[in-house]
Amino acid sequence: MKSPQSGTGVTPEQHRGRGARRGLAAVSVVVGGALLLTACGGSGSAESKTAAVDAAAAKDASTAKIAISPKDKATNVGINNDAKVAVSDGTLTKVSMAEVNGGKTVPGKISADGKSWKPDGQLARATAYKITAAAKDADNRPATANSTFTTVSQANSFIAYYTPDDSSTVGVGMPVSINFDKAITDKKDVQSHIKVSSSSGQQVVGHWFGDQRLDFRPQDYWKAGSTVTLKLDLDNVRGAKGISGVQNKTVTFKVGHSQVSTVDVNTQTMTVVRDGKTIKSIPVSTGSPEHTTYNGQMVISERFETTRMDGKTVGFGGEYDIPDVPHAMRLSNSGTFIHGNYWSDKSIFGSSATSHGCIGLDDVRGGGDPGTDASWFYNHSQVGDLVVVKNSHDSTIAPDNGLNGWNMSWSNWKAGSAL
Repeated sequence: MKSPQSGTGVTPEQHRGRGARRGLAAVSVVVGGALLLTACGGSGSAESKTAAVDAAAAKDASTAKIAISPKDKATNVGINNDAKVAVSDGTLTKVSMAEVNGGKTVPGKISADGKSWKPDGQLARATAYKITAAAKDADNRPATANSTFTTVSQANSFIAYYTPDDSSTVGVGMPVSINFDKAITDKKDVQSHIKVSSSSGQQVVGHWFGDQRLDFRPQDYWKAGSTVTLKLDLDNVRGAKGISGVQNKTVTFKVGHSQVSTVDVNTQTMTVVRDGKTIKSIPVSTGSPEHTTYNGQMVISERFETTRMDGKTVGFGGEYDIPDVPHAMRLSNSGTFIHGNYWSDKSIFGSSATSHGCIGLDDVRGGGDPGTDASWFYNHSQVGDLVVVKNSHDSTIAPDNGLNGWNMSWSNWKAGSAL
């Protein structure tokens, strides 16, 4: 469910109690949490058709219901037999499990009757994992689900989970984001043992969001083509009373192209600029007057070829439950996505703001047509690219709602450093 923003500089009035506004939730069917897969979707050619179109999409939804254990964002998960997948009213077609950092796959098997899956052996301690599951019902209608969780660590130790991955290539907006599995009170000591540097020579500064998250970024976007190095030297570093670090890691990633796509709510148009040159203009449908889209600079943090979006997770009851939303890319933790929309009339794109807060692009069911706008944008985007929204009747997204620290001034960013 879309939760109230907690970023620096956001007032209670800006929250306006809209914790459940970012409709069409991309969700791991029985889970809710780490990078909660929530999103929104558009409707018909006019506001009055929204409920009817969403109801039609829900009526045609797969009856297959996937249940992933442990729940999304679960921590301190056991390493023996705690990870499993089950499906009701359908059969599993594919399940994959991998470490979040590095992508090492975990072997497992689907049962002979297609109703369940489990990994072959013991999981590693203090490790973040992601499970992605696909199923179909008796009419071959697809369903998908995703879950991310971390396994148990030693009671008197802490570890850092970081993004982006080692050896990855990301867009110029991708910060280094570190989440600790325990609250850190000795922030200065911990931050002094974490170094982020760029081959571009840009100054990189850390900023604490609460006691368990530390992000790093330069004043301006990373330079395209540069190399960024993260060094975690946390072994025996005190994090709080009774806990110390157990991690020593060096991570290097590449910064690829510079792509900034600007969505103008006034014109319902997105302009894609790659390395300083406009390469495409795309008609979109943003949030309706009742469910507006956040303004601000938003970083693509996750990409899904298809994912489930369920209105129940964001307070819209049974208005919709679409199991195969194509070309979905996350822009916030609270549920803002840019994604393909196959269920709405094509006339809304470029003309009507009809979604529940996300940015919809024309698409086809299954996302298999490479000629659609959503397919093109998905195939030409990478994690770390930026989507900037302007002229929306909404507040600016909070810096810690997703990987969106660019919405904080440089002076305020530096003020959040413990060094």
